Amino acid sequence: MSIFERIAHLPVENKLVLTQIIIFLIGLAVLSWSADKFVYGASALAKNLGVSPMMIGLTIVAMGSSAPEIVVSATASLAGNPDTAVGNSLGSNITNIALVLGLTALLKPLLVSSTTLKRELPILLVITLIAVIFLSDNQLTQIEGVTLITLFVLVLAGMAWLSFKVEKNDPLIAETEDEIPSNVPTINAVMWVIIGLVMLPLSAHFLVESAVVIAEYFGVSDLVIGLTIIALGTSLPELAASIAGVRRGEDDLALGNIIGSNIFNILAVLAMPGLIAPGAIDINASTRDSYVMLGLTVILFVFCFNLRGTRQINRYEGGLLVVAFCAYQFWLFQ
Repeated sequence: MSIFERIAHLPVENKLVLTQIIIFLIGLAVLSWSADKFVYGASALAKNLGVSPMMIGLTIVAMGSSAPEIVVSATASLAGNPDTAVGNSLGSNITNIALVLGLTALLKPLLVSSTTLKRELPILLVITLIAVIFLSDNQLTQIEGVTLITLFVLVLAGMAWLSFKVEKNDPLIAETEDEIPSNVPTINAVMWVIIGLVMLPLSAHFLVESAVVIAEYFGVSDLVIGLTIIALGTSLPELAASIAGVRRGEDDLALGNIIGSNIFNILAVLAMPGLIAPGAIDINASTRDSYVMLGLTVILFVFCFNLRGTRQINRYEGGLLVVAFCAYQFWLFQ
């Protein structure tokens, strides 16, 4: 019996969930593709308008890597699933540090030499602490959502200002310049921005709807769905970018993608349920997942920060991060 014949003989309920899984995977693929094209178009357009490569890298590219999470969070909140949005924010940060950074360091030890990154790491740690405090009362209010989105704007402005203050010998400058697309006609850049802006919310809509159906079928909570398959799926661009970066010797850029993405995941992604669907959240987000995110951020800080000079995240440390990610996934489904 062929695979198609077997599917034809499945119970109706199983066929429905199989269809939703296929829709979820297609939505995830389109979401990642459209985010990549949006960043490509926006970066090329900014370069054509005379914006410095460093500013593009610290703002547009960093924010663009979090575009899937931002759009999914907003879509889930509008659909009345704020726990999915919260799970997506926390889960993406956990996945970025434990899985993406861990696998990248296993592939090739990461040399941390950029002073820019060492300025961003304390910012990430402070913002993570703010998120833990906001979630500690098991709810996310509109005031907290406004606070997070305001901090998001301030951080963007700060990164833009920082791009003018970067030391000329900072290795992040050359690595960023290599990543910015060049010789792209402005009309083409605008076209890709528009395509990205249309396809991002459209694919996110189908992804969130199918994720809710899948969660109900398997009897798991909206929070866990956000923490696992959605977080893992929306973190795939960071994984691809980090692995590609270290293979080209762009260690600081690979790490910068993760740090920038995590900052925006808290400020912009976590702000969405507060702004759109404020109220009570799953208690596990405050008592378990926010502290896992904080713990991993502290570990990242320790691994990267060295006042005496450069610091390397070696394969042993990368292996520990991957083991921590696997243990966390096991904990979730227990």
